[in-house]
Amino acid sequence: MTKRTAKKTKAIPFEEIKKELFKDPAFRVEYDALAGEFEIAAAIIKARLKAGLTQAQLAKKMGTSQAHIARLESGNALPSLATLYKFGAKLGLRPKITFLPIGD
Repeated sequence: MTKRTAKKTKAIPFEEIKKELFKDPAFRVEYDALAGEFEIAAAIIKARLKAGLTQAQLAKKMGTSQAHIARLESGNALPSLATLYKFGAKLGLRPKITFLPIGD
């Protein structure tokens, strides 16, 4: 019998992968088109973590499911303004919406 050994794989840092992907102009265009959605998702995650809540705890406060919070945080679901206000209210916050020049 031979002894099996697990192959060791080296993790590639996300920034390295991102740098390589950004060399492709088509990728850059698609990435930029989704930037606003990912900024919203990042803001939701940051606010929830700052409040010290899990997705499940926040979902309970909002009267929704943990899966809904996960979708919002993944950027796969764009929240309505009503959802953003409800989210903020449960954390003692309010949303602030601004317009920035494209490319910022």
